[in-house]
Amino acid sequence: MAIALGFKAKNAAYKLTQRLIASGHLMRSVGGRLAPGPYFFTAEMTDKEVRASFEVESEASTIMHSQAIEHLIVTKPSQTVLLKVRGDSMVNAGIHSGDIAVVEKSNQATSGQIVVAEIDGYFTIKQFQSKSDGTAALVSRDEQNRTVTPRQTFNIIGVVKGIIRSYHPPAAGRTA
Repeated sequence: MAIALGFKAKNAAYKLTQRLIASGHLMRSVGGRLAPGPYFFTAEMTDKEVRASFEVESEASTIMHSQAIEHLIVTKPSQTVLLKVRGDSMVNAGIHSGDIAVVEKSNQATSGQIVVAEIDGYFTIKQFQSKSDGTAALVSRDEQNRTVTPRQTFNIIGVVKGIIRSYHPPAAGRTA
């Protein structure tokens, strides 16, 4: 840490490290190495809103606070997975090919929720529909609004809690 920050005194680096651990920005991992803590990747968030209309309103204050982005959607980190969406059957639900679905693993869903499910041997993301006769179906949200009912197997993998979309995805083969 002292070398990385250009400190001449190791004690200064040690004290800074202890403060960062205490604040949750760093934590000790396996072997005592330093790793990002729960507050390492935070972004400033305000309660001010940006309107997606032509009306001009501004009543919210500009209170800023740090917010870890994953805490906006993820309530159960150990039960949450990120899945890349491929296909356009959910565009009218605001889910596009290339989006990342934030999925909380669960084998149950309520009618109307967007789910990731296994149906007859393939995985898909669709809107779950519980029918009055006790059967289940999956509904696409595109121009066709096709309904798929299971012939043999049907398992809900998880419920979609949110969608992440990048308007400027990294070039192929490059990571941040």
